[in-house]
Amino acid sequence: MTLVLTAHGSADPRSAATVRSIVDCVGQLRPGLDVRIAFCEQNAPNLRDVLASLGDRRAVVVPLLLADAYHARVDIPAMISESGADVVQSEVLGEDERLVHVLRQRLEHAGVSRQDPRVGVLVTAVGSSRPDANARTASVADELTQTTRWTATTAFATGPQPKLAEAADLLRSRGATRLVIAPWFLAHGRITDRVAEYASAQGIPMSAPLGAHRQVAETVLDRFDSARAHRAAA
Repeated sequence: MTLVLTAHGSADPRSAATVRSIVDCVGQLRPGLDVRIAFCEQNAPNLRDVLASLGDRRAVVVPLLLADAYHARVDIPAMISESGADVVQSEVLGEDERLVHVLRQRLEHAGVSRQDPRVGVLVTAVGSSRPDANARTASVADELTQTTRWTATTAFATGPQPKLAEAADLLRSRGATRLVIAPWFLAHGRITDRVAEYASAQGIPMSAPLGAHRQVAETVLDRFDSARAHRAAA
């Protein structure tokens, strides 16, 4: 069975490069698996074209998305339906504990000690028009503080409240004196650049996105295996 790893797509080449690196990592973890890359928009190959190229092959489309929002619920299902291909869609990567672990690691790589009680983490993500999706994203901040002495909250770079400035004020009101921004993004792009501009202007350090980490690839394979098992049991 083929794994079609499907990202949103971006005009920023760093985003597509990260997706390709994640595909490479997936291939290293599961040699022999047919892994194909696809994008919903802006980058090639487009998901429609990849689905058309499958022929009679069965496949699982794994959305390379953190939030269970519009692209996972509307865009990708519509493309699959239009294609007529023998394809099922997995769940998004979501708030998997492995990804939260990677986020925590990125903060440590940025010089933030788990034992520093002064630290307030601004987990910064893309917002959704779906309150449920935003609530799930907000849970990352709580998970992030497990096994640390940090305080944390969520800020949305687009969409709903709170924005970065409001979230920063909230952390300071909780006693945090050393703020750091943790982007809940898979890759750098135009939105993370705007966040980085805010961080620079405010003198707040910012860790790296999740990127092509082994545990990101493991989460992709978990979603693939779960969807394949569900299909077999149906």
